Amino acid sequence: MAQKAIREADGKNMIARLLKEYTNGTYTIENKFISIGPDTDLKKLSTTYKWLTKEKLVVKPDQLIKRRGKSKLLLLNTDWKDAEKWIKERMNKPVTVGTVTGILDHFIVEPFIPHNENDEYYLAILSQRDGDQILFHHQGGINVGDIDAKAVRMPIPIGTYPTASDIEKQLLGNVPKERKGLIAGFIEGMFKFYADLNYTYLEINPFVVTGNHIIPLDLAAKLDDTAEFVSGKKWGSIKFPSPFGRMLTKEEACIQDLDSKTGASLKLTVLNPEGRIWTMVAGGGASVIYADTITDLGFMSEMANYGEYSGDPNEEFTYLYAKTILDLMTRKKNPKGKFLLIGGGIANFTDVANTFKGIVRALQEYKDRLRENKVKIYVRRGGPNYKEGLRVMRELGEQLGVPIEVYGPETHMTKIVSMALKGGK
Repeated sequence: MAQKAIREADGKNMIARLLKEYTNGTYTIENKFISIGPDTDLKKLSTTYKWLTKEKLVVKPDQLIKRRGKSKLLLLNTDWKDAEKWIKERMNKPVTVGTVTGILDHFIVEPFIPHNENDEYYLAILSQRDGDQILFHHQGGINVGDIDAKAVRMPIPIGTYPTASDIEKQLLGNVPKERKGLIAGFIEGMFKFYADLNYTYLEINPFVVTGNHIIPLDLAAKLDDTAEFVSGKKWGSIKFPSPFGRMLTKEEACIQDLDSKTGASLKLTVLNPEGRIWTMVAGGGASVIYADTITDLGFMSEMANYGEYSGDPNEEFTYLYAKTILDLMTRKKNPKGKFLLIGGGIANFTDVANTFKGIVRALQEYKDRLRENKVKIYVRRGGPNYKEGLRVMRELGEQLGVPIEVYGPETHMTKIVSMALKGGK
């Protein structure tokens, strides 16, 4: 499972479109959430969305930034004229939030909802190893404080759904009696929404109760992006933004595009393009373990990339993934040489020999640059057809004139890291 954050506007638009489906039409939210990017024609918006000039508005950046209010990145109770001016003044401009500086290029505009603090509530649903968990607090908003200490929690075992009655009993002890039924039904529907659309995290802080209506004011959410083939049609046209302050490199964007075209998983983050230690790891869990091992051995500053390929990608996708990494790796020489760690655990269903075909093609194409950069390659893999895959890799080293050491499941998964970096055996 790969958790990826989404924009607030995308999450709210999904709720507005689909919540009624999960509550038998009982709960509806007006779809008045506008996403504004650098290419948005602000002059045309008020023609397309007539309500912009008729209602008081809220404007805020929509770039995975936390505590926007405390960072003075929030315009409340304003009209469209001032909202447009506020956006123009900040669009494509740098801003520092905490210790992170980034460029503002996406905003969300929505109606301003007058309310009192006692109308605000906190809700979060999050995925855990043994199921999901609902967190609720009878107070919400910017000053909610340490929610981990304050929230009431309700564990939800895998494959089960909480009823409104159970939610009311377990979570809503401090909610006024006249609101319990309304809030319990909302949470019941939101959990169905969360589970069916393959969310892994969904926080609404706050949602407000006005009369018989519930409105989400602030939202943060993550989706399991590997479930796009299941839920993608319901998600609609969304893009997963980079964390605030970090722009994708051309190579990262290329791999992200490849990832969107396959049911397999292809991920790449460039950490230090001049680093000596490069990885090509099969499996999301394995990629974390390899990165931790490199760090534990004291070579974090030399770690060039982080990523993974998994889910049995075909030869062409694996070739393109490997080619991207090899191209980055061999652009600038280091007199000490470089290391490429091709590792992973013991695959359950991925044909190791088959996925190695793409890597072999890339290595053959880059053989001269690999030699020029004094690259040493260490391979460790297990799983279906691994012996054939390792045999091909072993012979490849002799053909290319590039040192390739090959190990199977008899060797600990991360042993090749110490072998490469410290000469361990």
